[in-house]
Amino acid sequence: MSAVDTWLLNPAFHDYLAILKGARNGFIYGVKVRFPHAVVMSILFGRGNWITRLQGILRATKEHAFNLAKFVSLYKTTLLLQRKVNGGKERGCDPFVAGLIGGYIVFGDRSAVNEQIVFYVVSRVLASFLPRAKSDNSASSALATEAVVRPIPPDARYFSLFAALSWGAVMWLFKHQGQTIQPGMFNSMTYLYRDSEVWTDLRTLLWHNK
Repeated sequence: MSAVDTWLLNPAFHDYLAILKGARNGFIYGVKVRFPHAVVMSILFGRGNWITRLQGILRATKEHAFNLAKFVSLYKTTLLLQRKVNGGKERGCDPFVAGLIGGYIVFGDRSAVNEQIVFYVVSRVLASFLPRAKSDNSASSALATEAVVRPIPPDARYFSLFAALSWGAVMWLFKHQGQTIQPGMFNSMTYLYRDSEVWTDLRTLLWHNK
């Protein structure tokens, strides 16, 4: 083992290097998630020439990647500071406090990218309140450590109701309160439900939207 590997694997430096790797993973994940999404949205709904669209794609990808990198590093740093203040132990509320601080600092400034990320997180938080499907190891889940916890899917019956209410609500909003819907989703719904009502010939019926 080289001297560098020895230093990297030294437990004394683990928490600090975890912040660095967290920032790295946040940046890479942000690029992987945002770039293809931005490309598709630019093709479907983009305006201007392709240079302008490319600039928009790169701008959105950069913002998403850097914001995730900043959030992960700030979250891990805040957790570490709280552990040091509390004698090396992590309290149950520490992740919430760290997420609260990181969310306000990094995602508190409203932008199209931040809005999409926050709404994505909100949907996952709301979905977490659905009753879970029964699992063979659900009884011991409370005793499971962080390393072995596995997500349990929602109970199929409650998920069906959740899906029905979600789609019923969003379709009503689109019809009667469209101004309240997130812009990206509004554009998608317009493409699906309103643009499909209009055509002038066979070409705009099947080949081109307009």
